[in-house]
Amino acid sequence: MTETTTFSAEARTRVGKGAARAARRAGTVPAVVYGAKKDPLPITINPIALRTEISKPGFFATLYDIECNGEKERVLCRDLQLHPVTDVPIHADFLRVTESTQINVDIAVLFENEEESPGLKGGGVLNIVRHSVEVICRAGAIPDSIVIDLTGREVGDSIHISEVSLPDGVRPTIDDRDFTIATIAAPTLLPVEEEIEEGLEGEDGEGGEDGEGGEEAVEGAEGAKSEESGDSRDN
Repeated sequence: MTETTTFSAEARTRVGKGAARAARRAGTVPAVVYGAKKDPLPITINPIALRTEISKPGFFATLYDIECNGEKERVLCRDLQLHPVTDVPIHADFLRVTESTQINVDIAVLFENEEESPGLKGGGVLNIVRHSVEVICRAGAIPDSIVIDLTGREVGDSIHISEVSLPDGVRPTIDDRDFTIATIAAPTLLPVEEEIEEGLEGEDGEGGEDGEGGEEAVEGAEGAKSEESGDSRDN
């Protein structure tokens, strides 16, 4: 089992916008722990520890422990506010959970064995429709990812949620349709060699075969000049 990361927190005696701004000025991130039929607990946490976890994949699908006043509570981050310019975290909401708590969570979709897909090896393109899938599961059994095997996939194939093997107790929140996760699309660009050959063929045909069109134009121009000279002498 993966070791759970613990955030060390301090309880806040004051709440509201003014108290939150004061906490940020002091170099901490204001947050609140709520749920489980308990009173909300306003806290402040270390911004460096929080930024470290945010930078990891699956932050909103990862369980954490918050230690405050000598007690630990298992939580899941449900909302995170970032500064609009610096992207520094400025507030977080954590939901209290137990191992059996049923939650909705987005799980990242990963693809494997792309080299075993005839469609991709032949120049096809993996078109990812959903990079994550929202599922319902127990807080103690959140999958790390949804892995899709591309072995044997051909151009034109579509991968639907019904083809994905989910762990026991995990089901998609959308259960009324078999939605698409990805497709193998045909290549949209011609090979470079074919484009070059077509361009050369077009250039050869512009002046006629073997440059005959150019020679005829010169002969016609010379004939016109001779006629003009003859007309001048006649006058």
